[in-house]
Amino acid sequence: MKIQLFQVDAFSDKPFGGNPAAVCPLDSWLPDSLMQEIAFENNLAETAFFVREGEGHRIRWFTPKAEVELCGHATLASGHVLYRHLGFEGGRVRFASLSGELRVERAGELLVLDFPTREPGPARLPHGLAEALGLKPPEFLAWNDYWMGVWPAPDQVRALAPDFKALGRVCPHGFIATAPGGTGDFVSRFFAPALGIDEDPVTGSAHTVLVPFWAARLGKPKLHAFQVSARGGELWCELRGDRVAIGGKAVTVLEGRLEL
Repeated sequence: MKIQLFQVDAFSDKPFGGNPAAVCPLDSWLPDSLMQEIAFENNLAETAFFVREGEGHRIRWFTPKAEVELCGHATLASGHVLYRHLGFEGGRVRFASLSGELRVERAGELLVLDFPTREPGPARLPHGLAEALGLKPPEFLAWNDYWMGVWPAPDQVRALAPDFKALGRVCPHGFIATAPGGTGDFVSRFFAPALGIDEDPVTGSAHTVLVPFWAARLGKPKLHAFQVSARGGELWCELRGDRVAIGGKAVTVLEGRLEL
Protein backbone atom coordinates (compact mmCIF):
# COMPACT_ATOMS: atom_id res chain seq x y z
CA MET A 1 0.00 0.00 0.00
CA LYS A 2 1.28 3.46 -0.92
CA ILE A 3 -0.12 6.62 0.67
CA GLN A 4 0.62 10.19 -0.34
CA LEU A 5 2.25 12.30 2.36
CA PHE A 6 2.95 16.02 2.44
CA GLN A 7 4.77 17.93 5.14
CA VAL A 8 3.63 21.55 5.33
CA ASP A 9 4.88 24.39 7.50
CA ALA A 10 1.68 26.20 8.48
CA PHE A 11 1.43 29.82 9.63
CA SER A 12 4.70 30.59 7.87
CA ASP A 13 5.72 31.98 4.48
CA LYS A 14 9.10 30.25 4.50
CA PRO A 15 10.37 26.71 5.12
CA PHE A 16 11.26 25.75 8.70
CA GLY A 17 9.02 28.39 10.25
CA GLY A 18 5.55 28.09 11.72
CA ASN A 19 4.22 24.67 12.68
CA PRO A 20 4.97 21.54 10.64
CA ALA A 21 2.08 19.17 9.95
CA ALA A 22 1.92 15.94 7.99
CA VAL A 23 -1.04 15.56 5.63
CA CYS A 24 -2.20 12.22 4.21
CA PRO A 25 -5.03 12.36 1.63
CA LEU A 26 -6.85 9.00 1.58
CA ASP A 27 -9.29 7.28 -0.77
CA SER A 28 -10.89 5.53 2.22
CA TRP A 29 -10.24 5.36 5.94
CA LEU A 30 -7.41 3.29 7.33
CA PRO A 31 -7.79 1.44 10.65
CA ASP A 32 -7.46 3.84 13.60
CA SER A 33 -4.49 1.88 14.92
CA LEU A 34 -2.64 2.31 11.62
CA MET A 35 -3.30 6.06 11.48
CA GLN A 36 -1.99 6.32 15.03
CA GLU A 37 1.15 4.39 14.02
CA ILE A 38 1.69 6.73 11.07
CA ALA A 39 1.36 9.76 13.36
CA PHE A 40 3.86 8.22 15.77
CA GLU A 41 6.25 7.55 12.88
CA ASN A 42 5.92 11.13 11.61
CA ASN A 43 6.57 12.42 15.15
CA LEU A 44 5.05 15.83 14.42
CA ALA A 45 2.54 17.66 16.58
CA GLU A 46 -0.24 16.44 14.28
CA THR A 47 -0.79 14.26 11.26
CA ALA A 48 -4.01 15.01 9.37
CA PHE A 49 -5.93 12.44 7.33
CA PHE A 50 -8.84 13.36 5.09
CA VAL A 51 -11.25 11.49 2.81
CA ARG A 52 -13.64 12.85 0.19
CA GLU A 53 -17.20 12.80 1.56
CA GLY A 54 -20.12 14.12 -0.48
CA GLU A 55 -19.43 17.69 -1.58
CA GLY A 56 -16.62 18.09 0.98
CA HIS A 57 -14.13 16.10 3.00
CA ARG A 58 -13.94 14.54 6.44
CA ILE A 59 -10.77 15.25 8.44
CA ARG A 60 -9.15 13.59 11.46
CA TRP A 61 -5.98 14.51 13.37
CA PHE A 62 -3.55 12.43 15.41
CA THR A 63 -0.70 13.49 17.67
CA PRO A 64 2.04 10.90 18.27
CA LYS A 65 -0.03 9.69 21.24
CA ALA A 66 -3.73 10.24 20.54
CA GLU A 67 -6.49 11.41 18.23
CA VAL A 68 -7.64 14.98 18.97
CA GLU A 69 -10.96 16.75 18.37
CA LEU A 70 -9.57 19.89 16.73
CA CYS A 71 -6.34 21.03 15.13
CA GLY A 72 -5.89 24.36 13.37
CA HIS A 73 -2.47 24.19 11.76
CA ALA A 74 -3.00 20.71 10.27
CA THR A 75 -6.37 21.87 8.86
CA LEU A 76 -4.66 24.89 7.30
CA ALA A 77 -2.01 22.52 5.93
CA SER A 78 -4.71 20.21 4.53
CA GLY A 79 -6.40 23.13 2.79
CA HIS A 80 -3.02 24.13 1.36
CA VAL A 81 -2.48 20.58 0.01
CA LEU A 82 -5.91 20.54 -1.63
CA TYR A 83 -5.40 23.95 -3.28
CA ARG A 84 -1.71 23.65 -4.11
CA HIS A 85 -1.22 19.97 -4.94
CA LEU A 86 -4.56 18.23 -5.55
CA GLY A 87 -6.21 20.68 -7.95
CA PHE A 88 -9.08 21.84 -5.73
CA GLU A 89 -10.75 24.74 -7.53
CA GLY A 90 -13.69 25.53 -5.26
CA GLY A 91 -13.93 28.79 -3.39
CA ARG A 92 -14.01 27.12 0.01
CA VAL A 93 -12.83 23.78 1.37
CA ARG A 94 -15.34 22.21 3.78
CA PHE A 95 -14.21 19.64 6.31
CA ALA A 96 -16.55 17.59 8.49
CA SER A 97 -14.87 16.83 11.82
CA LEU A 98 -15.37 15.89 15.45
CA SER A 99 -15.74 19.65 16.09
CA GLY A 100 -18.39 20.20 13.43
CA GLU A 101 -17.93 21.81 10.03
CA LEU A 102 -14.62 23.59 9.48
CA ARG A 103 -13.77 25.70 6.46
CA VAL A 104 -10.65 26.92 4.67
CA GLU A 105 -10.68 29.58 2.00
CA ARG A 106 -8.16 31.68 0.14
CA ALA A 107 -7.96 35.42 0.81
CA GLY A 108 -5.13 36.89 -1.24
CA GLU A 109 -1.89 35.37 0.04
CA LEU A 110 -3.58 33.94 3.12
CA LEU A 111 -5.48 30.78 3.84
CA VAL A 112 -8.23 31.50 6.35
CA LEU A 113 -9.70 28.98 8.76
CA ASP A 114 -13.34 29.36 9.79
CA PHE A 115 -13.72 27.61 13.17
CA PRO A 116 -16.22 27.65 16.04
CA THR A 117 -15.30 29.85 19.01
CA ARG A 118 -14.48 28.51 22.46
CA GLU A 119 -15.02 31.21 25.06
CA PRO A 120 -13.01 30.68 28.26
CA GLY A 121 -14.25 31.61 31.71
CA PRO A 122 -12.59 32.25 35.09
CA ALA A 123 -11.54 29.08 36.91
CA ARG A 124 -9.73 27.97 40.06
CA LEU A 125 -6.01 27.44 39.58
CA PRO A 126 -5.36 23.66 39.76
CA HIS A 127 -3.01 22.38 42.45
CA GLY A 128 0.54 22.07 41.18
CA LEU A 129 0.06 24.12 38.01
CA ALA A 130 2.00 27.20 39.14
CA GLU A 131 4.91 25.01 40.24
CA ALA A 132 4.91 23.13 36.90
CA LEU A 133 4.92 26.42 34.96
CA GLY A 134 7.54 28.04 37.17
CA LEU A 135 5.54 31.27 37.31
CA LYS A 136 2.00 31.67 38.67
CA PRO A 137 -0.40 33.28 36.17
CA PRO A 138 -2.10 36.38 37.63
CA GLU A 139 -5.29 35.35 35.81
CA PHE A 140 -6.45 31.77 35.09
CA LEU A 141 -9.30 30.74 32.78
CA ALA A 142 -10.52 27.53 31.19
CA TRP A 143 -12.67 26.16 28.41
CA ASN A 144 -13.23 22.45 29.04
CA ASP A 145 -9.76 20.90 28.78
CA TYR A 146 -8.12 24.07 27.42
CA TRP A 147 -6.49 25.98 30.28
CA MET A 148 -5.21 29.54 29.89
CA GLY A 149 -2.96 31.75 31.98
CA VAL A 150 -2.84 35.49 31.33
CA TRP A 151 0.24 37.55 32.18
CA PRO A 152 0.57 41.35 31.91
CA ALA A 153 3.66 41.42 29.68
CA PRO A 154 4.86 39.48 26.59
CA ASP A 155 8.34 38.98 28.07
CA GLN A 156 6.84 36.94 30.91
CA VAL A 157 5.25 34.57 28.40
CA ARG A 158 8.48 34.30 26.43
CA ALA A 159 10.45 33.55 29.60
CA LEU A 160 8.31 30.60 30.73
CA ALA A 161 10.33 27.39 31.10
CA PRO A 162 7.86 24.74 32.33
CA ASP A 163 8.72 21.43 33.93
CA PHE A 164 7.07 19.41 31.18
CA LYS A 165 6.87 16.15 33.11
CA ALA A 166 5.12 17.91 35.97
CA LEU A 167 2.88 19.86 33.60
CA GLY A 168 1.87 16.65 31.82
CA ARG A 169 0.76 15.17 35.14
CA VAL A 170 -1.26 18.26 36.13
CA CYS A 171 -2.76 19.37 32.81
CA PRO A 172 -4.77 16.72 30.89
CA HIS A 173 -4.87 18.51 27.54
CA GLY A 174 -3.21 21.83 26.76
CA PHE A 175 -2.14 25.03 28.48
CA ILE A 176 -2.21 28.42 26.75
CA ALA A 177 0.06 31.19 28.04
CA THR A 178 -0.79 34.65 26.75
CA ALA A 179 -0.20 38.38 27.26
CA PRO A 180 -1.26 41.58 25.49
CA GLY A 181 1.05 43.53 23.24
CA GLY A 182 4.29 42.55 21.61
CA THR A 183 4.58 43.15 17.86
CA GLY A 184 0.82 42.64 17.45
CA ASP A 185 -2.25 42.69 19.68
CA PHE A 186 -1.26 39.68 21.79
CA VAL A 187 1.25 36.85 22.08
CA SER A 188 0.82 33.25 23.13
CA ARG A 189 2.53 29.91 23.70
CA PHE A 190 0.93 26.46 23.94
CA PHE A 191 2.10 23.45 25.96
CA ALA A 192 0.56 19.95 25.76
CA PRO A 193 3.00 17.39 27.19
CA ALA A 194 0.13 15.05 28.15
CA LEU A 195 -0.54 14.67 24.40
CA GLY A 196 3.12 14.15 23.51
CA ILE A 197 3.74 17.80 22.55
CA ASP A 198 5.90 19.70 25.04
CA GLU A 199 5.46 22.96 23.13
CA ASP A 200 3.46 23.37 19.95
CA PRO A 201 5.06 25.95 17.62
CA VAL A 202 1.81 27.56 16.37
CA THR A 203 -1.63 26.43 17.53
CA GLY A 204 -4.70 27.32 15.50
CA SER A 205 -7.11 25.59 17.90
CA ALA A 206 -5.79 27.64 20.83
CA HIS A 207 -6.82 30.79 18.96
CA THR A 208 -10.46 29.67 19.06
CA VAL A 209 -10.06 30.37 22.81
CA LEU A 210 -7.68 33.32 22.55
CA VAL A 211 -9.57 35.39 19.97
CA PRO A 212 -12.90 35.72 21.83
CA PHE A 213 -10.99 36.52 25.03
CA TRP A 214 -8.77 39.23 23.52
CA ALA A 215 -11.53 40.64 21.28
CA ALA A 216 -13.57 41.32 24.42
CA ARG A 217 -10.59 42.49 26.48
CA LEU A 218 -9.22 44.84 23.79
CA GLY A 219 -12.60 45.88 22.40
CA LYS A 220 -12.02 45.03 18.74
CA PRO A 221 -12.90 42.04 16.54
CA LYS A 222 -9.81 42.03 14.29
CA LEU A 223 -6.56 40.94 15.94
CA HIS A 224 -2.97 40.43 14.83
CA ALA A 225 -1.36 37.64 16.86
CA PHE A 226 2.06 36.07 17.29
CA GLN A 227 2.83 32.71 18.82
CA VAL A 228 6.26 33.24 20.34
CA SER A 229 7.65 29.70 20.26
CA ALA A 230 11.18 29.03 19.00
CA ARG A 231 9.88 28.64 15.42
CA GLY A 232 7.24 31.32 15.81
CA GLY A 233 4.10 32.05 13.84
CA GLU A 234 1.96 34.96 12.70
CA LEU A 235 -1.85 34.88 12.60
CA TRP A 236 -4.49 37.32 11.36
CA CYS A 237 -7.70 36.74 13.32
CA GLU A 238 -11.25 38.04 13.43
CA LEU A 239 -14.15 37.28 15.75
CA ARG A 240 -17.32 36.70 13.70
CA GLY A 241 -20.11 36.01 16.19
CA ASP A 242 -19.82 32.38 17.24
CA ARG A 243 -17.11 31.71 14.64
CA VAL A 244 -13.51 32.83 14.43
CA ALA A 245 -11.43 33.46 11.31
CA ILE A 246 -7.76 32.54 11.64
CA GLY A 247 -5.56 33.45 8.68
CA GLY A 248 -2.03 32.40 7.88
CA LYS A 249 0.34 31.31 5.15
CA ALA A 250 1.69 27.84 4.40
CA VAL A 251 4.56 26.26 2.48
CA THR A 252 5.23 22.65 1.47
CA VAL A 253 8.62 21.33 2.54
CA LEU A 254 8.27 17.62 1.71
CA GLU A 255 6.26 15.46 -0.67
CA GLY A 256 6.48 11.70 -0.82
CA ARG A 257 4.75 8.37 -0.26
CA LEU A 258 4.42 6.07 2.68
CA GLU A 259 4.97 2.41 1.77
CA LEU A 260 3.05 0.09 4.09
